[in-house]
Amino acid sequence: MLLPNLRAYRSGFEEKGTKYPLPSVPAPKRGLLSVLPQVKDGKQGWPWTQETSPSIYDERQLWPRLTIVTPSFNQAAFLEETIRSVLLQNYPNLEYIIMDGGSADGSLEMIEKYSPWISYWQSNKDRGQSNAINLGFSLASGDYYAWLNSDDFYLKDVFNLVINTFIKHKTDFIYGYAYSLNKGQQQLMTVPPLLDYFIKIPSLAQPSCFWKATINQPVWEEMHCALDYELWIRIVKGNKRKRIRQPLSVAHVHYGAKTHNPDLKIKWHKDHVKMWSEEGHGPVPEWKRIVFLNRIRLKLYRLLNLI
Repeated sequence: MLLPNLRAYRSGFEEKGTKYPLPSVPAPKRGLLSVLPQVKDGKQGWPWTQETSPSIYDERQLWPRLTIVTPSFNQAAFLEETIRSVLLQNYPNLEYIIMDGGSADGSLEMIEKYSPWISYWQSNKDRGQSNAINLGFSLASGDYYAWLNSDDFYLKDVFNLVINTFIKHKTDFIYGYAYSLNKGQQQLMTVPPLLDYFIKIPSLAQPSCFWKATINQPVWEEMHCALDYELWIRIVKGNKRKRIRQPLSVAHVHYGAKTHNPDLKIKWHKDHVKMWSEEGHGPVPEWKRIVFLNRIRLKLYRLLNLI
């Protein structure tokens, strides 16, 4: 498995004049809702006309830095919702990075509109989503990391909940539930307790995952679809993790989403073949046993109301 060197990526940015560390997102005491661009089309609620109250963050406390990276390509229909759901958390020590792959659908104009509140952004051709995520994290200086795709969004007050959970439980990785949103209909996606033995079974909701910077590793850029699944196998196993039993994010269901695009089945298959090859994590001879035991585990969890 050949993983990129994120320090080398950062050096490339610095050679072009990018200052490190990046500036924090402005955090006025009154919140960002009144200063962000006005919302059109009469949209209401979160994250259009609502914000997390800045007062929930004790000014006397030194809040750890949180870095959010958004990789994007031609997702203008969803991008503003994504950006606002990050900014309107009003987190007092936020680093927000948007890596756009050279979109031609109005995304650039949308990013420029919010650029005064973005730590760093660019809109250049890249080598795909995995490369964009690595480029973003190469510039990260936060204590905690997450990435949010440009067709997903966070729910209200999530950063406050997540950071306080990190502080209270001194954990390395946090994961929570999520909603899928399809034509206005929300469906809750629950997540079972994550055990090392069952880590090979995909179960995590990617936009509801946050982790400590000290366990971060580069995304395997040869992964086209299963990049998050493969990354969790490397950074979660053996580390302390905490489950939050409530939704933290919303993922849009649409044809362009990799998880729901039937045209990408071949690429999903290629990812899994590569992942379990000698080049990746190696063959799993006990795969059938793991799947069988996982089915029993999930039934027990449902009986015990654990998911």
